[in-house]
Order: sequence, then C-alpha cells, then structure tokens
Amino acid sequence: MTTKQLGVERVFYVSRKPFREVLEALSAGVGHPNMEELWGRLFKASTVVEVEEIMRSVVGHSGLVEFLRFNHGDIVHKGTTGSAPGNVRLVVGNPGIMRRMVEHVPDAGSYAPVSILIDERPDGVHLSYDRMASFLAAYQSAEAIKVARELDARVEALLASAA
Repeated sequence: MTTKQLGVERVFYVSRKPFREVLEALSAGVGHPNMEELWGRLFKASTVVEVEEIMRSVVGHSGLVEFLRFNHGDIVHKGTTGSAPGNVRLVVGNPGIMRRMVEHVPDAGSYAPVSILIDERPDGVHLSYDRMASFLAAYQSAEAIKVARELDARVEALLASAA
C-alpha cells in the first residue's frame, strides 16, 4: 500500500440572501440535461470534438452541468419540528474539463465532478467548495493544475454570483 498526502484549500462565501434564493441562483448557472440521455450521447461520441459539442449544448453559463443533488437537510432534520436549516450538496462538472485533467493526472478522476455545499448557519448561507488545484498540487503536473485552476475559476465565479 502507498499513500499520498493531499492538502486541500476550501473556499467559502457567506450570503445574507435566503437559502432558497442562493440555491436557485446556483441552479440557474448550471445546465440540467436529462442525464441518461446525456451519458448515452457522450458514450456514443467517437471524438473529443463531439464530446465538446455535446457539452456546449447542455451546460449553463458557468460551463458546468449538475450531475446530482443531495438534500442532506431533509435527512439530518427528520423528525424535528419547525423549519430546519437547509443543507444541499450539488455535484457539478463537465466531462470535457475532467478529461483534460485526467490525461495528465489519472487520479483527478477521483475528484471530478466537484461538490458544492450550500448550508444555512446562524451567520448566513455558506457556499463551500474544495479547490481542484489544491487536490492536484501533490501530483506536480503543471498541465493538470492549469486546467484545475480554470475549473476553480468557473466554480468560484458561480459561487460569488449566487452569494
């Protein structure tokens, strides 16, 4: 067995907007394709250019799509009375961006797509994200880190606009 120590940078924004408004703003920035149909189209594509064209047709203004949504708040607050704080995890990404990182660092496939956590706390709605470039720094691939920084910029712009 071999291990690799990774350092992770977590960025977060705190918004005074209502939870639902922040979540809607994030949702508006990413594409929401029919995932079964999208995977079918992507796996049938025979070239990188085809994959990129498919993705361009389904992404939101951030260049990303929502793959999954976990409503942690509904589970955490089961059985409680009154309104409970929201806690949602979005899994977002773009297979074209993932491909460009994995070409240089195969382990990048463990970190893409990325997670965004939106949770209500007493001081506001927190939007949190672990920077992809920080995950990949230990692998010392300038090419992969360059792509990761581009992804980080997309995600962080999305978070800033929603906050």
